[in-house]
Parts: sequence; C-alpha cells; structure tokens
Amino acid sequence: MLRIRLARHGRRNRPFYRIVVAEATAPRDGKFVEVVGWYDPIPNPAQIHLDEERVIYWLHQGAQPTEAVGKLLTRLGTMEKAGQEPVVYTKHLARKAAAKKAEG
Repeated sequence: MLRIRLARHGRRNRPFYRIVVAEATAPRDGKFVEVVGWYDPIPNPAQIHLDEERVIYWLHQGAQPTEAVGKLLTRLGTMEKAGQEPVVYTKHLARKAAAKKAEG
C-alpha cells in the first residue's frame, strides 16, 4: 500500500520535511516512489510547497495520506479537489462537520 507521508531532512533542531509517496513498509527516510512537495515548519507561518497535480494523481491511485500529511492537504484544500473527505483535526471542525452531516 502506498502512503503519502513526511520524510525528515535538515539537521538537529532544524527539521525540514519532504512530502513523499512511499510504500507503507519502507523506512521513514528510506526508499520512496516520488517527491511531491516539501514542508518547513520553522518559519512563522510554516512554508508548504506542493505539486498538487501529482498529489491528486496519487490519491486517485489509492495512496493514503498519513494523519500529518492529511492535515496539511486539508489546510491547502487539496483533499477536497481530489474528491476525498477532508481530515478533521480540531474539535471545532469536528462539530461543524457533524452538524453539516446531520443536516444533509
């Protein structure tokens, strides 16, 4: 099974992540299929660069995002563009989604 996940790079106390498509059994920083973006959490606000077209392609091919990547993709609106359910990661959004689901 393919996963879209973060691969850590950078140095001690200065993380930098690549967003990669990799086999679920591969090591975190090991072999991957494709790099689809990067994420730098240190600046305020955090910097995210994403090849949205390739992410949507991999989501349609069945790749599952990890929770962390799912949150990033939801924040950028990529999950909705791909026709996937957005990842709900706060109580406020969970309540809002539940209310919307109850209505319709």
